[in-house]
Amino acid sequence: MEILTILGQIVLLAIGFICLVKGADWFVEGASKIAVKCNIPEMVVGLTIVALGTSAPEAAVSIKAAIAGDDGAGMAIGNILGSNILNILLILGAASLFAALSIKKNTIRIDIPIVIVVSVVTLLLGYSDGKLSRIDGAIFYVMLIAFIVYLVITAKKGGNDGEGIEITEKDTALRLILFIAIGIVIIVIGSTLTVNAASAIARKFGMTESLIGLTIVAFGTSLPELVTSCTAAKKGQTDIAIGNIVGSNILNILFVLGTMSLITPAKFEKSFLFDGIISIVAAIILLLCCFRNKKLTKTGGVVMIVCYAAYFTFIMLKNYGIISL
Repeated sequence: MEILTILGQIVLLAIGFICLVKGADWFVEGASKIAVKCNIPEMVVGLTIVALGTSAPEAAVSIKAAIAGDDGAGMAIGNILGSNILNILLILGAASLFAALSIKKNTIRIDIPIVIVVSVVTLLLGYSDGKLSRIDGAIFYVMLIAFIVYLVITAKKGGNDGEGIEITEKDTALRLILFIAIGIVIIVIGSTLTVNAASAIARKFGMTESLIGLTIVAFGTSLPELVTSCTAAKKGQTDIAIGNIVGSNILNILFVLGTMSLITPAKFEKSFLFDGIISIVAAIILLLCCFRNKKLTKTGGVVMIVCYAAYFTFIMLKNYGIISL
């Protein structure tokens, strides 16, 4: 009977993956063509629309946890930190294997440093008093508003560079908006199925709730970013691939953690210090890998994947008491 239960969860896991792949494909197509029609830089689309859509699972999981209580909210912080680490090291690393990801000067000089800054702020606010309070949530929202203002200014200055994206007569604004909306819905459904099934399977194998939050749930809620970025990279929309991850990491902290903290103060466990530091280091590694040539090459991608494998191995060994920090 237990074997049948596990097999059922594996089937749900497979359905979740299918939903994520199809949803991400529609989402990227709609977002990239909207960028061309509205003369909006693809990077701005990636940093906002695509990033917000692929951050929906993190938002749903974290806000639901915040409503459930402080313990759940504390675990949700681990989910966000784990997702941000995975987003950069694993997802961008994997996307760069499909195609070298060209990165604009603004992304290197401004966007990636913003990721580093908001990650440092999260660590300082949380570790200083052991929680993320409503005041901290307000601080996150002020930073979010400033980030949106910066994007609006960037959009007004820049033009669209999506010459390689073909638009037909069928690609009306309404049709593209429907593509984006349906893509988001399918992505969220797929992510929910995947997270629930993966978590159920993980518990069957004796994984702790903390480890599930940092690995299985983090991976599950980051699957939309993984599929969307790899799909965008394959289609040549590298700005969306990069912008999706950079924007998602920023929104995960400023919007998701900000909203969660405003709902209820969230406990910031001491163990999150290590994961917070790693999330900062991950952003610095990304900056170093693309700073010189203004692109993330396959070599840089492999380095990042290896770094994530080392991090994953460490937290697994630490969870089972094989090593201690």
